[in-house]
Amino acid sequence: MTRAVWFQVSPEGAKAIGGLHHFVTSGTSLPSQLIHLVFLRVSQINGCAHCIDIHTRDLMTGGMSVEKVVLVPVWHEAEYLFSEQERAALAWSEEVTRVSETHASDEAYEAALAVFGEKDLVNLTLTIAAMNAINRMGISFRMKPRAKA
Repeated sequence: MTRAVWFQVSPEGAKAIGGLHHFVTSGTSLPSQLIHLVFLRVSQINGCAHCIDIHTRDLMTGGMSVEKVVLVPVWHEAEYLFSEQERAALAWSEEVTRVSETHASDEAYEAALAVFGEKDLVNLTLTIAAMNAINRMGISFRMKPRAKA
């Protein structure tokens, strides 16, 4: 079954989500590679093939090694590859994306706050929220990855 092309059916909705995406990618002091790392991890948790494809490509184009990219889902086991900021962002991304299970625990909040400070933590959380919203649209409307066989 073919599903609606959501951004064509609701250009106003796409513009709203696009505005948040633009803010987190251009209007914060968070490093671009960190943003795409968060986008990738959130997309992996949610299972959005379209977004996993895009953000894997973005990270590698930005200079991240294949070895590091493929270990993002198991970063806890390969912590030495990730900076303190990356580890904190990945942990907070998992905590917020799985909020129905974690309830954004005080311990996780304190750990993320210690690395990011208030403003960057709010912007990081907006980054996570943006990708969760985009994932839900991509998955619901079956957006295909760009990858070719």
